[in-house]
Amino acid sequence: MNEDLEVSCESVRDRLTTGEDLLLLDCREADEHATASVAAAVLLPMSELAARVSELEPHRQRPIVVMCHHGMRSAQVAAWLAGQGFASVKSMAGGIDAWAEQIDATVPRY
Repeated sequence: MNEDLEVSCESVRDRLTTGEDLLLLDCREADEHATASVAAAVLLPMSELAARVSELEPHRQRPIVVMCHHGMRSAQVAAWLAGQGFASVKSMAGGIDAWAEQIDATVPRY
């Protein structure tokens, strides 16, 4: 994993808490999102990303943090978005599983 593209879930929580203008992008599938989610996140499954990337156009200059289950898919999505010219894209290390463990115990683990 390219550490330049990774950010801790604690950092994401802090950035959201302080009201930073960032997009938290959940790249898991809809059934995973239905099982466990972070309220601030917008769902855009990795499997639909190429077809729906235009939906992210308004966010091209905003910081974007991508999350998935454990951090593998989000790393791929973050790298792909960076390659598409998005200004500031990071993957949330550990994904929603780490979020449930370290940030919000009410989020179900699966």
